[in-house]
Amino acid sequence: MDEAWLEREIRPRFSRVLARRGIYLANHSLGRPPDRMLEDVRSALEAWVTRMEGAWEPWLEAREKFRALTAKLVGAPRPDCIVPKTSAGQGLRAVLGALEGKPRVATTDGEFDSLDFILRVWRDRGRIELRITPWRELQPDGVELVVLSSVLFRTGEIVPDLARLVGAAHAAGALVLLDVYHHAGALPLDLAALGADFAVGGSYKYTRGGPGACWLYVRPGLVETLRTLDTGWFAKEGVFGYARPEPPRFAAGGDAWLESTPPVLACVQALAGLEFTLEIGVERLREHSLAQKARLAALLLEQGAAAEGAGADFGAFLTVRHAQAARLAAALAERDITVDARGDRLRVCPDLLNPDAELAGTARELGALLRR
Repeated sequence: MDEAWLEREIRPRFSRVLARRGIYLANHSLGRPPDRMLEDVRSALEAWVTRMEGAWEPWLEAREKFRALTAKLVGAPRPDCIVPKTSAGQGLRAVLGALEGKPRVATTDGEFDSLDFILRVWRDRGRIELRITPWRELQPDGVELVVLSSVLFRTGEIVPDLARLVGAAHAAGALVLLDVYHHAGALPLDLAALGADFAVGGSYKYTRGGPGACWLYVRPGLVETLRTLDTGWFAKEGVFGYARPEPPRFAAGGDAWLESTPPVLACVQALAGLEFTLEIGVERLREHSLAQKARLAALLLEQGAAAEGAGADFGAFLTVRHAQAARLAAALAERDITVDARGDRLRVCPDLLNPDAELAGTARELGALLRR
């Protein structure tokens, strides 16, 4: 995956987004889509116009393809273990709605705001008991559910020994929900091997699928037996039969975790990016990412900026600590360089669409800003 090959084989498939002015290094946030995404969405909309209710056939085929591709990406044993959701938070609510009584939940202060906010609101409404600790101090004892990111969104740190942590939680009688949003598509992932009970993720970042194309993973053994209150008519047995048996009867397997009428375009828009990621291979993408991070970290250091996150213990982005990180991000944006900030950390993420010249230019501009 050298520069000549990328320029010849890969970047032409992203011609629309690469025509955008400036340098884009927020690939850890909103991923850049292949040109084919537009064709897929147009086709799905054309089916609506020309086939009306007949459009449900290709729409639901796209949904099932989304489930199958995601299952392959994350190591899910079966496609129906993947339940399409519009957000990771929606997946968390479905899990909370499947637990009995007032469950006790352990989580960390390193979780992304969407999950963190939901957990705090459920706590304040008296629906759960919640224990929040630094991630290195997380203890699964005395709880029914552990919620933990596999890669931390502020720093990019990879939580080590995940399989051991999951095993310890199971030994203590707890189920485990992993947030793998900064993992799936950027690092190899095998949820079955990890033994995770649940996981949430989505296509917004590293699989280039945009907002709304998220998912909940429910492992075999639970996906067939556990049922959530966060449900809808697409979770019914014989969804288009319109029967109303008492008690309500659910569809088989993971379909019982579906909800109401699905937002079909979200799955459609995610297909091209998922296929691209699987075609290139996450292992190759990770190898290239590590090389780019090392190169950018070296360029930044030459400019007097010490970056963290270059090694294999971190995810796909670098961070630069600075008390005014948000102001630095805004100043770079004025120079047509897109990054972002979380707290006191500027986050910078190159990917295979960024040539080396863009990394060098960004390092120069950031170095100049820091010297001022």
